[in-house]
Amino acid sequence: MPIIKSAKKRVRTAEKAAIRNSKTKRNLRTALKAFHSAIIGGDKDVAAKHSETQSTLDTAVKKGVMHKNKAARLKSQAAAKAKAASLNPVEKPVKKAPAKKATAPKATKPAAKKPAAKKAAK
Repeated sequence: MPIIKSAKKRVRTAEKAAIRNSKTKRNLRTALKAFHSAIIGGDKDVAAKHSETQSTLDTAVKKGVMHKNKAARLKSQAAAKAKAASLNPVEKPVKKAPAKKATAPKATKPAAKKPAAKKAAK
């Protein structure tokens, strides 16, 4: 147990922060599990679970519980899973080659000729 007054205060604030962080982590885990179970279960409410998951990830980053790049990676993975879950196997789009534009052949200009270099007199 600290003796100095400021150290006692740091202990109190550290306990409050630990409680706050654990609540944020618990909410994050709950949201991720609900999202994954919605995808596996084939729920129609995947979009709502996806937005809730993204919101929870943003909150975790804001509170300093999670690094922003990790949250971005998880959000990207969740978006890909939500998109795959929302498409039925019949409706999956087929990748098409981009259409080429028909253009008229360009008129080419003759190459400009450079004048011959003059030799310097010695």
